[in-house]
Amino acid sequence: MKAIALFIGLFVANFIFAQTDLEDRDDSFIIENNKNLLKIDIKEPFLQVAVKGCNDFKPAAFEGGAAAYKELLRKYMYTYLNSDFYTLTGDFTFTLTIDATGKVIDIAGDPKVLNSDVFFDDMQYVVRRIKKNWSPASCNGHPVKSEMKMKMSFSSMSADM
Repeated sequence: MKAIALFIGLFVANFIFAQTDLEDRDDSFIIENNKNLLKIDIKEPFLQVAVKGCNDFKPAAFEGGAAAYKELLRKYMYTYLNSDFYTLTGDFTFTLTIDATGKVIDIAGDPKVLNSDVFFDDMQYVVRRIKKNWSPASCNGHPVKSEMKMKMSFSSMSADM
């Protein structure tokens, strides 16, 4: 009889302490998560800005052509852009500055919109991650710094996950 009373006492005590554990539980693992889905369309051809006062100008070139750079850039953009901080819709123009060694040293974006500074900083990071260099533009047979303009269309869709 004492064993049954002890067993029932332990059984009831477990339920009493179990109830307080449930009430003290923190539900912080349930977090609302929003995800922006980004569609990127990089337009071809890229526009090379000619150097002033040059008679024999040859534009900068990427190994494999503009299509190879476009696919590489798109892959890196999907990988490294943090689109949770901005929603992008519309057309943007980016100007790549390519130095005389063929390295992209700067990228500038236009137009300026809400949170575009964060987006343009992310684009700087994306372009720096691409390790392949361009063949530099040349003027009269000498490599020169040049600018390449790319047009892109973005459309963002926000989804709750």
